[in-house]
Amino acid sequence: MLPYGSIGEAEAALGRGLTFAETLWFNYSATKSDYFLYLHNILFLFLIFTLVPLPLVFLELSGSVGLDKYKIQPRVRLSFSEMLRCYKDVMWMFFFVVGPLQLVSYPTVKMIGIRTGLALPSGWEIFMQLLVYFVIEDYTNYWIHRFLHCKWGYQKIHRVHHEYTAPIGFAAPYAHWAEILILGIPSFLGPAIAPGHMITLWLWIALRQIEAIETHSGKFDLSLLIN
Repeated sequence: MLPYGSIGEAEAALGRGLTFAETLWFNYSATKSDYFLYLHNILFLFLIFTLVPLPLVFLELSGSVGLDKYKIQPRVRLSFSEMLRCYKDVMWMFFFVVGPLQLVSYPTVKMIGIRTGLALPSGWEIFMQLLVYFVIEDYTNYWIHRFLHCKWGYQKIHRVHHEYTAPIGFAAPYAHWAEILILGIPSFLGPAIAPGHMITLWLWIALRQIEAIETHSGKFDLSLLIN
């Protein structure tokens, strides 16, 4: 919650006028607790897991022969019932693992120094922090993924994630509950090392999940579709 009762107080404390973005942030967040702002991630994740995979799902269900040349696995098609089952399983994991984890993880986020106040970070600061987060996540995720592909890790945990051998976007978070928790570590390390604003954290969580969905879509070579 912002420690200012009005925009005038905020401007006096900063010694300057608020930018347009800062005014929007003040009007939205001034009376909301930091915990409530952090919990926005639950809504963002639900919307991302539900909406972002849909374009490629529609392409798959269209059954267009002309699109087959763009598919990485042209002979494999998932039915609507298979996609719906995957989505239901992901939502089960969301409501019983991901959501509760978000509810209880705020003290850790507060401890590492994620802030919600003014001034807002510049676009350049947000960009550089996100770049650091992606590099750290990519490196640590690689090694954890390699561990999960060892005999014990695969048989006990990671095999669930590979039940969809021709995955769709919905399958990105389809995994054993332990894998969900383990792979939360790489996503958390970047903000822990270079903590920023809550807005940066929102963007990071959203972009990371969108990247995972695109990576796991597996059905179409997006570069070919674009070109």
